[in-house]
Amino acid sequence: MKSSHKPRIEIHYCTECRFILRANWLAQELLSTFSNKVGELALIPSDGGVFTVYCDGVEIFSRKNKGRFPESKELKQLIRDKIDPDHSLGHSEE
Repeated sequence: MKSSHKPRIEIHYCTECRFILRANWLAQELLSTFSNKVGELALIPSDGGVFTVYCDGVEIFSRKNKGRFPESKELKQLIRDKIDPDHSLGHSEE
């Protein structure tokens, strides 16, 4: 039996660097892909060049650690692997 828990996804973004547009776009992509599998998605203003994505408090992607932003396809795969490994991403997996 599957758990009824729906995860919280957080995107922490640097306001000084104006990363809000990228954070908003990725949030939209994630909500479109995982519409009924996500309990909430929060955009968290931060500073210091931060762009980090968490799923239920676990770091999924960090711009500082990777030296780059996540690709939409990559982030969807990382989230999918964490919340619903059987979920097909369709053309995003090719």
